[in-house]
Amino acid sequence: MQIEFAASAGPSVGVEMELELVDAGTRELASAASEILATMGAGHPGGQHPRAKHELLESTVEIITGVCATAAEARADLAATLAELRSHAGPLGLEVACSGTHPFSDWADQTISPDPRYHELIEEMQWLGRRLQIFGIHVHVGVRSPEKAIAVANALAAYIPHFLAVSASSPYWNGRDTGLASARSKVFEALPTAGLPYQLAGWPEFERLMTTLVSARAIRTIREIWWDIRPHPNFGTVELRICDGLPTLREVAAVAALSQCLVEWMNGRLDRGQALPSQRGWVVRENKWRAARHGTDAQLIVDDEGRLVPLRQAVADLVAELAPVADRLGCGPELADVLAMAERPSYQRQRAVVAGGGDLVAVVDALVAELRDDRPWPPR
Repeated sequence: MQIEFAASAGPSVGVEMELELVDAGTRELASAASEILATMGAGHPGGQHPRAKHELLESTVEIITGVCATAAEARADLAATLAELRSHAGPLGLEVACSGTHPFSDWADQTISPDPRYHELIEEMQWLGRRLQIFGIHVHVGVRSPEKAIAVANALAAYIPHFLAVSASSPYWNGRDTGLASARSKVFEALPTAGLPYQLAGWPEFERLMTTLVSARAIRTIREIWWDIRPHPNFGTVELRICDGLPTLREVAAVAALSQCLVEWMNGRLDRGQALPSQRGWVVRENKWRAARHGTDAQLIVDDEGRLVPLRQAVADLVAELAPVADRLGCGPELADVLAMAERPSYQRQRAVVAGGGDLVAVVDALVAELRDDRPWPPR
């Protein structure tokens, strides 16, 4: 089948943020999305809020931006919707948080959202679908052609560990420390159309793959391809889906800036006829595992000889490489925040609460405070 790509004129940025609804008393996840979204949608066409919507679980509300020019604009867009969401959640005795997983709520206790497509997903995926009590950040960056979308998506795979490590915020799962920095990434990649993307020769091969999967009834639409990085034809973007949920809007803006700068840097190289960086699939797979397990303490494989570099150094080198791009795009401060994330990521902050004598309820309290105050906990 032929798939039209709505090419973007420039490197626009858009962000999707999956938020946890938390009972203020028990700190458990609360199944209240339908009630909140109904009140938020009042007065909007079809009763649907343009910036807030359902996700798989009733304990989740996803907020989205419009098409933004900068990471700062995206942050402000999210902040406005988050404030509106809080105004409806508070009277119901609910708080709002964002992390890759809730530290102790049981996935088996969650209610599925009323949208029939979610119930069809659960029916098909069964246990793999039912346990998707996970929360992520998705960043869209505009690209100018479908051919560039494939080339950029292929090259971005080498940077999956960088994004995963700095965003890792899911050390706890069902009340236990998993020993991982990002348990969310391992839960999500179990789905048959999630995880690492295929390396594709070009847009025609992408079209052939989608044709095969739709014809074989493996998927119904392209929306059911949940790779860590994917082209999004309807939006004319490359979408980075690898990041765990991030507890502060400042951190969300940082990964948005990193995404936008990296895509634009690659776009410039393509325009100059230069090759984009690439890694063998098995290196990408091993490096993703290292980032999921060790977070920013990981050692990344950088060549076929197995040479290693500390992930924090790899992130610092990448930020330095992209600094001129950030200056042109107007997101220098946001890109610089990636360095702070690498030094003190959320998974470490959550474990520090427990190491300091707190329990997992205290971890939830810290996550709520981080999103409310837009700064890491404890503040320094």
